[in-house]
Amino acid sequence: MGEIVVENVTKDFGDTRALNNIILSIKPNKIHGLLGREGAGKSTLLNLITARVRPTRGEIRVNGKNVWENPQALSQIYYMSEQALLPANRRVTQLFNWTGYFYPKFDLTYAEELANKFGLELKKSYGELSASYKTICKIVLALASHAPIMILDEPILDLDDGQRSLLYAEIRDNYARRPKTIIISTHLIEEVSELIEEVIIINYGEIVIRKSIEYLLEQAYTVSGPKTEVEKYLVGKKYIQEEITGESKSVTVLGEYENQKEHGDSKLNFSRAEIKKLVNGLTEGVDDWVEY
Repeated sequence: MGEIVVENVTKDFGDTRALNNIILSIKPNKIHGLLGREGAGKSTLLNLITARVRPTRGEIRVNGKNVWENPQALSQIYYMSEQALLPANRRVTQLFNWTGYFYPKFDLTYAEELANKFGLELKKSYGELSASYKTICKIVLALASHAPIMILDEPILDLDDGQRSLLYAEIRDNYARRPKTIIISTHLIEEVSELIEEVIIINYGEIVIRKSIEYLLEQAYTVSGPKTEVEKYLVGKKYIQEEITGESKSVTVLGEYENQKEHGDSKLNFSRAEIKKLVNGLTEGVDDWVEY
């Protein structure tokens, strides 16, 4: 349960092509990160998967069933969207009961436990909640739905550091207790990198890469040290996003990290690449990387 297949999907809005011939298989019971720059097509893809918009061409299936006009297929998905679609005049407790009507596995006791952990007031209406607690309310509904597929679009929007840390812990616990397909779409890439297992990078409406995060992080590394020494090392190599502080320089280099571990120059420091910088580089395109 929880497999999503996107088959030759194109989506046009008038003369604008938002997605172009997307072919994608999202395997069940993994945590996937849907990453990309703003306007890359992430939200359009999620709206297509949840049948909020119809593809211009192609088909999307959940567990082998087309999602369009198929309530049974859509009942397998809980989509926490960035937009606030919940009725403002409903109390939090009413939203719990309302969600349980659509998701039979909704766990009211678990939802109340989560609300207590996050400090979410059950008697308040959704409209009375602050921006951060509106996000928390949506998170609680998603986690407690126990849907086989859980999609979280910008789940850390407006949350402070403590709330984000608690959220990550609860996602891990939820996934460990009830394995499911989780898709997390966010611009805070570095923070979710420890959660996600598979990375899907989208850019200009096309899938750039789909790999495990371990594989992706092995394809680049960071080298830092004295500026002149780093520049000598970079001869013949491609890199992204340099940072210069005084006479020191740090760059993210394209190449397998394993091959750099035994480098003998003590003036240079090697470390794993930051996922955010790597994603930014991939969305710019390898051909645009600087080469010495």
